[in-house]
Amino acid sequence: MTAITWQKVPVPGTMATHPGVYCLRTNELAWDEEKLWRTYTMLTDLESVFRSLKSELGLRPIYHHKEVRSDGHLFITVLAYQCVQFLRVKLKAAGITDSWATLRDILSVQRRVTATFNQRDGRSLHVRKATVAEPDLLAIYHALGISAAPGGTRKLIS
Repeated sequence: MTAITWQKVPVPGTMATHPGVYCLRTNELAWDEEKLWRTYTMLTDLESVFRSLKSELGLRPIYHHKEVRSDGHLFITVLAYQCVQFLRVKLKAAGITDSWATLRDILSVQRRVTATFNQRDGRSLHVRKATVAEPDLLAIYHALGISAAPGGTRKLIS
């Protein structure tokens, strides 16, 4: 019988022992390290959410040639960000502290589906409802105080 054993030995001064260093420079001399770091992480989060929202809302790339269009673009982007922040504040109060990217992934799984049934009299019955929410999504719905079956069930006979 043959056996191989090995042991990983980290080399001082490499990524294994010193994974990274941040060096932040600011003109805010009255800020302590904690406030500077909080502000930095808030700005990186804000940029990430803006980038995501601009893609989802179709606001990228920007080719505005009139000031009124630029103003509208900025207004929609800031309004969308305020909606995101409102949701995140409510979720944080309920102990859900996921990033916007994670929340988007969780929220993206539920769908509304329509099932169509042919009736004996030749008419069709269309039933439209949401799929069952997964546990993470259900927790978000409970934290926000909204129904886990958005839109309810709709029936249409044609």
